[in-house]
Amino acid sequence: MRKVALHNLGCKVNSYETEAMRQSLEENGYEIVAFSEKADVYIINTCTVTNMADRKSRQMLHKAKKLNKDAVVVAVGCYVQAAGEELKKDEAIDIIIGNNNKSDIVSILDAYYETEDNNMFIEDLSRQAQYDEMKMTTVGEHTRAFVKIQDGCNQFCTYCIIPYARGRIRSRSLEDLGEEIPKLAECGYKEIVLTGIHLSSYGKDFAKEESENATGKLGLIDAIKEVAKVDGIKRIRLGSLEPGIITEEFLEELKSVEEFCPHFHLSLQSGCDDTLKRMNRHYSADEYYEKCQLIRKYYPQAAITTDVIVGFPGETEEEFKTTSEFLAKVAFSEMHIFKYSKRQGTKAAVMENQVREEIKTVRSDKLIAIGERLREEYIDTFLGKDAEVLIEEPMTIDGKTYMVGHTREYVKVVMDISDEYVGKIIPVVLKGRIKNEILLANMKEMY
Repeated sequence: MRKVALHNLGCKVNSYETEAMRQSLEENGYEIVAFSEKADVYIINTCTVTNMADRKSRQMLHKAKKLNKDAVVVAVGCYVQAAGEELKKDEAIDIIIGNNNKSDIVSILDAYYETEDNNMFIEDLSRQAQYDEMKMTTVGEHTRAFVKIQDGCNQFCTYCIIPYARGRIRSRSLEDLGEEIPKLAECGYKEIVLTGIHLSSYGKDFAKEESENATGKLGLIDAIKEVAKVDGIKRIRLGSLEPGIITEEFLEELKSVEEFCPHFHLSLQSGCDDTLKRMNRHYSADEYYEKCQLIRKYYPQAAITTDVIVGFPGETEEEFKTTSEFLAKVAFSEMHIFKYSKRQGTKAAVMENQVREEIKTVRSDKLIAIGERLREEYIDTFLGKDAEVLIEEPMTIDGKTYMVGHTREYVKVVMDISDEYVGKIIPVVLKGRIKNEILLANMKEMY
């Protein structure tokens, strides 16, 4: 029995694909071992979203070869798709697999062991491609499963390499999704997180004959409802959304799905219109703010989280100030702050007035501080209120072990209860903050 070790870099979509490859390998007779152990095959699912991600991908590929010089080292994913020709020259790598061939991992390895001839599998994703069907029934977490339903992006933001690495939008069929979710429910998963590279575009690539009503309007809400039909699934979350998907109609439909958790990760990147235009983002700051207000009309205490890029080319002090004030105005429940990273092959990489690294750092620190304040203010709005918590695992704080879980709004909660409650949804009263962003709760009664 050959031993295989897998290592994942990057986003939740990558995580899903890594787990799906692991399960496929296990089902076909491979023994899964830790990456630190000596293995016959090392598979690294790479990331290319920043220069740092490229570097980490290369480091892990070379580390694998050092762990066992005779092992087959397999480079998979986004960095491969973006830099395949460069990786071909790297003697540490034996097999190169792009973003639309991961489901073939077993047959690719089998063929390689037979001939060692064909070792590069990269499709041209600049053209329309089929969705690479991958399925799994077990994941690393015990209560929450991330499920990929969409790939690719057609937006071409000026800073982003992902449309080149992931290709055009491709959506998973509802039929295929409907086959996977019941199996995850049977394994005890209560919460499903639907993920994709550009989740808001789900279904837009479907031909009319593929949609249920032959209108070509099948969309993300239909995928959400497909999951909600499955017995045992109590919660549904969404990955990152674009502001354009937030409409009265969409929120009306969401409101009818009682399993939906009011946790919206709404991509922003900048709160300044001039910066948004240079980024090729298709909304203004005012339009974005209106979407947030619309969400709060339907879900008054919704968690609205976002991503912000600081130090984008041409960002002046005035533009940065505009963004800072906008973030406070929206009052996000959480913000992820990224310093702009130049990606070769993108329009932003050759823009004038690149911002110096030390300025990016100062601005980043300021936004992180704003984010921490907003996070605390949001969490404090739950104090003394009732909530439902899905219990996940033990967590030790200051030497004491609690059980940790999350509310529907993804607020982290700890409770002084036993591990028999793992996987159960418990009604609680949120009593106070125990540490930073973590609330302490008392159980009301279990159902």
